[in-house]
Amino acid sequence: MADRDPLVPIPVEVRAKLAELELELSEGDITQKGYEKKRSKLIGAFFPQGPAPDVSGAQDRRPQATPSSASRYHRRRLSGSRDERYRSDIHSEAVHAALAKHRERKMAVPMPSKRRSLVVQNSMEAYTPPDTSSSSEGEEKDYEGDGGEEEDGGGNNGEGGGETSSSLEGSMNMEHWISRAIHATSSATNTNSSTASSSSSSGSGAIARGRLAEVLAQHVHISAHQHHLRLHQQHHKTEISSAPPDVTGYTNNAAVADRIQAEKTPGGDGGSPGLRQTPKYGNAELMETGDGVPVNNRVSAKIQQLVNTLKRPKRPPLREFFVDDFEELLEVQQPDPNLPKAEGAQMVPAQGEDLGVVTNWPPCLEAALQRWGTISPKAPCLTTMDTNGKPLSQLTYGKLWSRSVKVAYNLSHKLGIKQEPLIRPGDRVALVFPNNDPGSFMTAFYGCLLADVVPVPIEVPLSRKDAGSQQIGFLLGSCGISVALTSDLCHKGLPKSPTGEIPQFKGWPKLLWIVTESKYLSKPPRDWFPHIRDAGHETAYIEYKTCKDGGVLGVTVTRAAMLTHCQAITQACGYTEAETMVNVLDFKKDIGLWHGVLTSVMNMMHVVSVPYALMKVNPLSWIQKVCQFKAKVACVKSRDMHWALVAHRDQRDVNLASLRMLLVADGANPWSISSCDAFLNVFHTKGLKSDVICPCAGSPEALTVAIRRPVEEGTATPPRGVLSMYSLSHGVVRLDSEEKLSVLTVQDVGYVMPGAMMCVVKMDGIPQLCKTDEVGELCVCTVATGTSYYGLSGMTKNTFEVVPVDSEGAAVSEFPFTRTGLLGFVSVSGLVYVAGKMDGLMAVGGRHHNADDIVATALAVEPMKFVYRGRIAVFSIEVLHDERIVVVAEQRPDSTEEDSFQWMSRVLQAIDGIHQVGVYCLVLVPSNTLPKTPLGGIHLCETKQLFLEGALHPCNVLMCPHTCVTNLPKPRQKQPEIGPASVMVGNLVSGKRIAQASGRDLTQVEDNDQFLFLSEVLQWRAQSTPEHVLYTLLNSRGTTASSVTCLQLHKRAEKVAAMLAERSHLQDGDHVALLYPPGMELIVSFYGCLYAGCVPVTVRPPHPHNISTTLPTVNMIVEVSRSVCVLTTQVISKLLKSKEALATVDMRTWPPVLDTDDLPKRKAPVLYKPSNPDTLAYLDFSVSTTGMLAGVKMSHAATSALCRSVKLQCELYPSREVAICLDPYCGLGFVLWCLCSVYSGHQSILIPPCELEANASLWLWAVSHHKVRDTFCSYSVMEISTKGVGLQMDTLKSRGVDLSRVRTCVVVAEERPRTSLTQSFSKLFRDLGLHSRAVSTAFGCRVNMAVCLQGTSSPDPTTVFVDMRALRHDRVRLVERGSPHSLPLMESGKILPGVRIIIANPETKGPMGESHLGEIWVQCGHNSSGYLSVYGDEALRSDHFTSRLSFGDTHSVWARTGYLGFLRRTQLTDANGERHDALYIVGALEEAMELRGMRYHPVDIETSVIRTHKSITECAVFTWSNLLVAVVELAASEREALDVVPLVTNAVLEEHYLIVGVVVVTDAGVIPINSRGQKQRMHLRDGFLADQLDPVYVAYNM
Repeated sequence: MADRDPLVPIPVEVRAKLAELELELSEGDITQKGYEKKRSKLIGAFFPQGPAPDVSGAQDRRPQATPSSASRYHRRRLSGSRDERYRSDIHSEAVHAALAKHRERKMAVPMPSKRRSLVVQNSMEAYTPPDTSSSSEGEEKDYEGDGGEEEDGGGNNGEGGGETSSSLEGSMNMEHWISRAIHATSSATNTNSSTASSSSSSGSGAIARGRLAEVLAQHVHISAHQHHLRLHQQHHKTEISSAPPDVTGYTNNAAVADRIQAEKTPGGDGGSPGLRQTPKYGNAELMETGDGVPVNNRVSAKIQQLVNTLKRPKRPPLREFFVDDFEELLEVQQPDPNLPKAEGAQMVPAQGEDLGVVTNWPPCLEAALQRWGTISPKAPCLTTMDTNGKPLSQLTYGKLWSRSVKVAYNLSHKLGIKQEPLIRPGDRVALVFPNNDPGSFMTAFYGCLLADVVPVPIEVPLSRKDAGSQQIGFLLGSCGISVALTSDLCHKGLPKSPTGEIPQFKGWPKLLWIVTESKYLSKPPRDWFPHIRDAGHETAYIEYKTCKDGGVLGVTVTRAAMLTHCQAITQACGYTEAETMVNVLDFKKDIGLWHGVLTSVMNMMHVVSVPYALMKVNPLSWIQKVCQFKAKVACVKSRDMHWALVAHRDQRDVNLASLRMLLVADGANPWSISSCDAFLNVFHTKGLKSDVICPCAGSPEALTVAIRRPVEEGTATPPRGVLSMYSLSHGVVRLDSEEKLSVLTVQDVGYVMPGAMMCVVKMDGIPQLCKTDEVGELCVCTVATGTSYYGLSGMTKNTFEVVPVDSEGAAVSEFPFTRTGLLGFVSVSGLVYVAGKMDGLMAVGGRHHNADDIVATALAVEPMKFVYRGRIAVFSIEVLHDERIVVVAEQRPDSTEEDSFQWMSRVLQAIDGIHQVGVYCLVLVPSNTLPKTPLGGIHLCETKQLFLEGALHPCNVLMCPHTCVTNLPKPRQKQPEIGPASVMVGNLVSGKRIAQASGRDLTQVEDNDQFLFLSEVLQWRAQSTPEHVLYTLLNSRGTTASSVTCLQLHKRAEKVAAMLAERSHLQDGDHVALLYPPGMELIVSFYGCLYAGCVPVTVRPPHPHNISTTLPTVNMIVEVSRSVCVLTTQVISKLLKSKEALATVDMRTWPPVLDTDDLPKRKAPVLYKPSNPDTLAYLDFSVSTTGMLAGVKMSHAATSALCRSVKLQCELYPSREVAICLDPYCGLGFVLWCLCSVYSGHQSILIPPCELEANASLWLWAVSHHKVRDTFCSYSVMEISTKGVGLQMDTLKSRGVDLSRVRTCVVVAEERPRTSLTQSFSKLFRDLGLHSRAVSTAFGCRVNMAVCLQGTSSPDPTTVFVDMRALRHDRVRLVERGSPHSLPLMESGKILPGVRIIIANPETKGPMGESHLGEIWVQCGHNSSGYLSVYGDEALRSDHFTSRLSFGDTHSVWARTGYLGFLRRTQLTDANGERHDALYIVGALEEAMELRGMRYHPVDIETSVIRTHKSITECAVFTWSNLLVAVVELAASEREALDVVPLVTNAVLEEHYLIVGVVVVTDAGVIPINSRGQKQRMHLRDGFLADQLDPVYVAYNM
């Protein structure tokens, strides 16, 4: 420091300002730049102008440092801790050694990916000076051992100025690495992130790619349907059926594309320039693996790195055996016989010395105050300092007595009226005073005692949203407090409403605020004196205590306990009259209150109070006061000792010879020992005696537990314990001899208090005495403890009325003990050692870890310049039936992503190495964002609550569930199923009825049933009912856009047939692609093709706003279906020839495109009649959710049978009207839109789903307006109606929308029914008359368009609840609604007429018993004929249509649906009187994920994820390299993106026993969804691996 230069004396005022400036910088109150500017301004006047002097911290006792090293030293000093309890040279060495061990393993941790805008935004926010306005008085409380309540601070005294060469190399290596990451955007550099050395190789990207390709070649099998368009174009003859699915909702944002392009590695595209580029997400370039799967080296290398990391054995390893049972039992850790066990004898309770009887001790504290106030009124009682260190006020005993009497009189006589006083004896009163006004507090406190009311000291509420303030309010309410005493200054500083009144704080009762200054109070009459009675068992005061869960309890202390406690302290500390004490502690509670307010008055001592605000400005102030007042006693925390170490060089004339006792209030914290030692080492030259330092231990419940007595000079220092942390975690005391890495050095806190007895009881279970070498909870038996938690009798009994027992169960004492909340042991000599607190204890995997110890290890990880030392919170959360450790720290504003991640990785390794425990989650938050206590420390409970609610808004998250969670259920190994040799009796298999069911027979014969072909039915209707309206198309306004009668449809179809014959010269059976929007043209062209003898193929047209993504799918269907011609409208024809379309697909690859807007005038010469009903009627193409493009063949016989089955089920006749809001391109949607009306003759009101984007209520309005009884829709339509119309209910009612006529509202789907959506829809529109039983679902698939459909006379659809865990094992177990792990499954409608169903085992093909999960096989006349032969080898898929059971009925031919489900016979009866068989769909086989030997359905995991956070709008999961990847859409600001990572991981672990490997947080609308409302998960996977999602954040869970 410059001010150490002997030639340039700097005034004391400037030195004080410099010290204040350093503290501001260390706290983050000022930026480095601002600090240097202010500092140079302050000291510039004291240096001659010339070459800039070195002012960076060189000491006259050290050699002159170079500018760089000196500035490094200066930075290190500033970033050091003010709270040095957590600093230990031995522990730092241990941490370095542990990290060195990890470095030998070369473990690389994949670094999370963050969107560039988020990084920029964070860094911009970071440079705003942090807000420290959380404490108006500048008070800040040190860390009390709760895992986070400490504050950062000044320099780190124990560190040397220079850095070692290895650390310099590391920093150079780091800078080189970061510069590479910035300048060369090669994503390969991002993969190496564990240590600086792991990024030294410039060729790592190529190596990573090579390794990835090898892994893919070995482990990843990709089937033919996942090949991309580029492969298809290379090998045109080999017909591949894969295509990027039609994602109409995905917009191609140029700006996003540009950003993705900018982030790519030059030359990163794996395709050759001669080939046409495949359109991908945002047109980004990408490389492909040998199997054609698009893979981006950045994402894939990271995933591979993660996989490699996970290949390391977990600790402890899971046992390798398997069970096949749906009762998934969590792994229970088996006891290791080699674990440390307590071997000592049972402890004997330790007895303190007798409490001596002194004749002049007063009968109560008020009597002592009266005595000193009248005998020695001039004697000084309290001296208060201002922020400049000058005495602000002095309170004598005479003034304290008179003012207290005045307060007592006003409380007793001036509140309320004489008949009804506001306060009666025994009532509770709140004391709200700031930390810099002990005088007013003492006056009010003793005034309450004299008035016989109970004071409840609390902190000053700084705002209505103070962390923990609400809990304080609950305490005040439960105590029945209506009056609060405060000082004038504090009253003025409280938040005020516009009218000037103090508002009611959240959770607080209504209070009357009374100012206690004398000028505001009435003077008592001369003849009035307070009644002073002897100390009895009435409550004297209530001290608040914050619990581990954030709740605030009130500990009641009786008058007798208060007096006895003061007597015990006086005897233990040897206090005498007129001694001077310097107090730095909070005087409202704990040791500050007991010594500085109560015991001091009993002994007429003089207390010099040093407020926290002064300590911030001048850390040496308390030492200066000791010298100035020749104080005998000082009450401090180790924090204050460390601050004095930082600043002592500025003070020359320090003499501490007067001190006989330096009371260390937090001496019970094991980590305070280093501050005590360092302080003694430095100040023993200043007169400090070695035996002066007296650590003590206390708790709100037990008051002072133990205190080290000041001993005579020359007495041997009590021994210290160097204990093994590993043994301590098992609750055993072992002196460490070999393993020096994980040790905890503990110092004694002296002997038991006079008049008390102490014992140590086991932490869990009944309070049994521990053995002598066992750690347990300290319990004390004495009068001088709290007596209860106010108003909580149950908790009081467990804490204040404990009866310890010995090993035989006999009580240790006839008097009850009080639990202290402290963990420790008592040595043979009677010395008490404390190793931690019960509140800070975390039980992980059967071992106990103390939060303080974890904090100390984290703080020992160098370099510490990335986070604030004092703002670290450590707590545990329960996940999967065990506690998991979470570390939260505040990150400094100028930290880079790489630096912070490096530090996080090293912290994980250090804690793993030292404590042998994994950290579940490590979180960094921006500076000054963690909730603070009123005294400035981190509010641990509030931090934990914010973490669990997802409201912490971190800037970095690192999760390690793979290393922490070792109690997952055992993986499952499938056992051989029932074979053909099993005994089958009739229709029973394995003791259960075979799961088979069928719809009613197709027996009725109608007029049109004589026709085998739809084209004949249309011709017949055109002749018999020419004017009957078949179709009505509505536009977005609800008006009729067009309608068509039987005759009109017939004639227009004839013209289409004529055009095909005239222009295309087609042959019978040629395929024609129909490219139309939903409407009449599609229906007309379909029947035109049938009239011409062609096979129509309906194709969704490309989206005009998203051509590049949707057109390749259209082109692929046209090519794969071998269409010889395309029929479309003029508008779409022009769209295909537009520039954007030509850039995507070459027009020359298209077959002839004909527009049907101008049809020829004449009709076709002759209409085609098929010769055989088994010939092809049409092709049905659909893209599955797994990205597979499947085209199935529908014969004329199957088409007619399907229409007939639907007609019978839904009772469709010409007089009926049906509203259809479906996409008319595939499956049952196409059948209902185009075919059923012609076959059955009913009128179809067609509502294109795209029109709902402009008018969300269109469908419901149409159903009501046309008085429709039957309507069909898709899930996407139902979702739009639920979300879009939900807020317009009043408008719909005013328009007269009435849904009471609706008999059936069927959701057409090829998936498990979405129960929650259908229930929400039913509840929402119940007010419009919709019956809940009307809403049902249909089920169809590729092999059969309609398996189930809720008919008009069918029983109401039923819902059952199944155990989700059983489903994973392919079993069905029915449970009650609301049971844990229950999953609601809704029946998928009634089985159609002519349909037979059986449930078969998908592997063995054997029949399954009823209520067993298996694949649904179907047999009926309207099954599809087979897949269009596009796979090269159709034999692979032939069994989908021609499967036979392996035993039982082996002759029948079945079609495999590819869906898992089960049949259950219900109590309901069908129309024909038989019991109803309900079919329940569980999910598609091809979508199911095999993980840990079990079958998971993505929708179940996604449902759990969506429930975790209110901002998650959608989720999709898939697997990659045996990792579960969850993509989450977030409808919130980017800074909330990291909140969801821990929540998603927790939810999936808790509900599904799975670890999420990668969590990807994206913007809304990224997950591709097809027209049926189904997620395209495989397409999403390809986009993720190709790094095309532009995610906000990607977290790789270790």
